Amino acid sequence: MEVTIVGAGLVGCLLACFLARRGHEVTLYERRPDPRRAGAGGGRSINLAISERGVDALRRLGLDREVLGAAIPMPGRMMHALDGELTFQPYSADRGHAINSIGRAELNRILLDAATAMPGVKVLFEHRLTGLDERTGRLEFGSGATARARVVIGADGAHSAVRARLQALPGVGFIQEYLDYGYKELTIPPRDGAYAMEPGALHIWPRGRAMMIALPNPDRSFTCTLFWPHDDLAALDTPQRIRARFAAEYPDAFELMPGLVEHYQANPVGHLVTMRCSPWHVTTGEVTAGLIGDAAHAIVPFYGQGANCGFEDCVELDRCLDETGDDFAAALELFERRKADTDVIARLALDNFVEMRDKVGSRLFLAGKRLEHALERALPGRYASRYELVSFSTTPYSEVERRVTRQRRWAAAAGLAAALLAAGLTRTARRR
Repeated sequence: MEVTIVGAGLVGCLLACFLARRGHEVTLYERRPDPRRAGAGGGRSINLAISERGVDALRRLGLDREVLGAAIPMPGRMMHALDGELTFQPYSADRGHAINSIGRAELNRILLDAATAMPGVKVLFEHRLTGLDERTGRLEFGSGATARARVVIGADGAHSAVRARLQALPGVGFIQEYLDYGYKELTIPPRDGAYAMEPGALHIWPRGRAMMIALPNPDRSFTCTLFWPHDDLAALDTPQRIRARFAAEYPDAFELMPGLVEHYQANPVGHLVTMRCSPWHVTTGEVTAGLIGDAAHAIVPFYGQGANCGFEDCVELDRCLDETGDDFAAALELFERRKADTDVIARLALDNFVEMRDKVGSRLFLAGKRLEHALERALPGRYASRYELVSFSTTPYSEVERRVTRQRRWAAAAGLAAALLAAGLTRTARRR
């Protein structure tokens, strides 16, 4: 079968590898020039945290070692208090698990190389999709080129051109919800040739209504991302205001950012959006068009699951093709069972923003984390935190929610029973 994928980003390239392994002929259309030759554009959302769901997808294609070799493991969070105090919060009870920091451009290069090395895969760059006829499979591109396809899969991101066409069809629903926050990328360069901070952690500066995070890079720099209300970002309109705000709110980072003003003024403000679409595919006659990754279910980045979720989509679609004998219309219809999971992770990502921004620095939150880790050590395999299940397992997101609810009910019941037992023993001892 000849399959057309629109978008040669992370998910599009990985999907091409899965489909080529199944013996399909795959054509990838990408609106950008080849980033391996043109270079990657910086200044916006370039760092990712790859965890078990993403690693599992890569492992199935033998790509995990190369990707992890280009990544930096982060086994926990490093919290930066306003007074400069540092607190390390491990992600897992035994500190044996880590999420992995990798630059988007480097990961895209690895996946592009892997896709183009597969038999039957070709990539056409500088082909921006401008038109799609879902009845005939005709595709039109900004260059004036045209093509036809029986199977079209949109892997072209949150602002998908394929989805834009499907949205116009009767019966296709679409919702997008923007946070009143933007993000801006900054940099902490190496200091004397070394990392300026501990590289084995995701650094967070929680400040109530806003926060900054930093992820390490192999060149010993850190990519920082501000998440601020749009009004706050716009208010810093002079070098003096930029310096004053950072010196007041992020004093330890401010000392490590000699290019702060230049980066702040040059880099664009990104938007934070959750997008939901249903259904994810249409079949008209012999033509099937579908969506995958952010094109189907864009989420905010606060659980580090965007790329991981998209990679897991590829695994699930591959599984659906197994179940349907490579009937793409049937497989894409079956693939929509995943919507229950993507709806859950979209909500968890929004919830985690509040946790990272407001709660991670509080003593109550830290006490709760210590209790969770104690339960994980005492009940291995029976008790696992939500973060553990989301980041370090491939348990479906919707099942994670159900399991965490069951665990909390059990823990509450066990705590009540223990309290009643203690009270009974105390009363018995007093009678004696």
